[in-house]
This record gives sequence, C-alpha cells and structure tokens, in this order.
Amino acid sequence: MYICRAEFHVKLTVNINMSGDSPIKIFAGSGSLELAEKIARSYGSELGKCSILRFSDGEFQPAYEESVRGSTVFIVQSTFPPTEHLFELLLMIDAAKRASAYKIVAVIPYFGFARQDRKDRPRCAIGAKLVANLLVAAGVDRVMTMDLHADPIQGFFDVPVDHLYASTIFIPYLKSLNLENLVIAAPDVGGTKRANAYSRFLNTEMAIGYKLRKKANEISEMKVIGEVENKDVVIVDDMVDTAGTITLAANLMKELGAKSIRVACTHPVLSGPAYDRIRKSAIDEMVVTDTIPLIIPHPKIKVLSVADTFADVIQKVHVHQSISDNFIA
Repeated sequence: MYICRAEFHVKLTVNINMSGDSPIKIFAGSGSLELAEKIARSYGSELGKCSILRFSDGEFQPAYEESVRGSTVFIVQSTFPPTEHLFELLLMIDAAKRASAYKIVAVIPYFGFARQDRKDRPRCAIGAKLVANLLVAAGVDRVMTMDLHADPIQGFFDVPVDHLYASTIFIPYLKSLNLENLVIAAPDVGGTKRANAYSRFLNTEMAIGYKLRKKANEISEMKVIGEVENKDVVIVDDMVDTAGTITLAANLMKELGAKSIRVACTHPVLSGPAYDRIRKSAIDEMVVTDTIPLIIPHPKIKVLSVADTFADVIQKVHVHQSISDNFIA
C-alpha cells in the first residue's frame, strides 16, 4: 500500500509540472534590472525579490527574498562587461537550484564571450563553450538569448536554447520608414547571412563590406560589393563594439553616393571610442535594442525594446507552445 501511494504521488506531481501549472517567477540580475522589469510588466507579473550581499573585499552573494520552491524561475541577465554580470548569473542559478526551484531558465538577451566561438589562433580559449559549460554546471535547465554572434554556439549547450532574432523588432520599424530605394548591407563578409535574410524578407538588393584587418579592432582597408548610389542603406549587424567597422562602412558607402545611412544593430556594446566615432560618422540613425542598457544617450541612437518578445516566448515556453511565430528573418 505504501508503494502504491508513493507511485501515485510521483505521477501526480509530474503531470502537474508538465502541464505548465508550476508558478512562474521572474528575477533580475543587477545588469539587466530595467529590461527585466519591462519583461515582467509585459508578461503581467511583478519582478521577484532578490538581494545581493556585498563584502568589503568585492565578493558578493545573491539571495532570493521569497520562496522559489516548485517554481519555474526565469533569471534575466545579459553578460556584458564586467565579468561580474556572468558570475552573478551563475550564483543566482545555483541559489535557485539549492532553493528547490522546479526549473531554472537563464534569459540572457546578450550572450557575452560569443566572439570566442572557435580557436582562431593557436593556444587560445574557446570562451563561448566555457561559458555554456559553466551555465549547465550551475544548474540551468534552459537558455533564452537573442542574436548570438555565431549560430553554432547553440550546440555548445547540453540543454535547450531558444535563439531569438531582433529582426522581429527591426523589420516592422524599417517598414514604417517607407524608404523608397532600400538596400540592406552587411558591414563585413561574416554578416552576409544575416543581411541576406533581411534582404529576402524585404525584397531588396544587398551590399557587402569587405574589410581587411591587420590586428583586432583595427581595420586597414574596406571595399563595398554592390550598388549603393542613390540608395537608402541599412547596415545590419548583431553587435557594435568600438564602432570601427560600422562607421568605416557607413562613411565609405556615403562616399559612393548613398542617399542615407542607417544601422540596425541588436547589441550596443559601444566601448572605447564608439560614441565619438558614431557622432562623427555618416550614419543618420542607429537603431539598437535594450539587451544592453544604453548608459549615455546619443542623438543618433534609437532604442527599441525586446521586452515584449521575451515575455511572449516565456509564456509560450511555460505552456509548451511553439515559438516559431517569433521568427521573421
């Protein structure tokens, strides 16, 4: 009799959890607090309560200020510099696991270290794979992210990865501009696949910037493949770091007779001389998302929020619905 009761209890628990009835709780890391609040608001709930105890030597300890037992916990944290954002996410995952959360989902709008997706020179680390291993080892059950620098990074994880695209946000915005002679451009050969997807969906021509680097973050030469004269050019990319490639491509296309230059970039890393380069460049408008908070307002930069997209996917994933409708290009 005791064994039968135990078996019934286990089956009942599994059925309840798999039906999507486990409560959802959304928490924020300190790096993505504003975005997490927007996601929670769009989802129709309040942000969960958590705190970070900081010691005088710089060590810190995240803790949940409410019960997460039996809950599906979504932790929103982009892993942009400093590396503390990544480590804070790992600690929050570990804390949720030790507090008996049913499932733990890391919502990482910007996945840092993604440029380290392979050994491009001898004796170097593959940082993206290491970060994936750390997240899985910490106890994450699922990962949500947007516009990975390289699609194969999804295969670095041994858990499901929901890889979303900012095209669902950028394409409606570009359509609203009603540009007559639209051309989609890739700032370099590596961005050709992304630009081609936008070009096919919008039924436009395409241009490609071909760059030659002598060392990291420094471009010695660039050429443009394609026709941009008298065209409204939109350069699409996954991220802008120092803005060297984007501004060089924009300036060159302007010299070749482009009517207007816009940039649609998902992740505004914007380090070093980025702001100054954008200000001095031929770029008329740069459209970015809030996967990384824009610390300094800039007259040329427009921010579109990804909150509704992530909130919608959170809802669908929780009730085991397809997220195919969330992909445009």
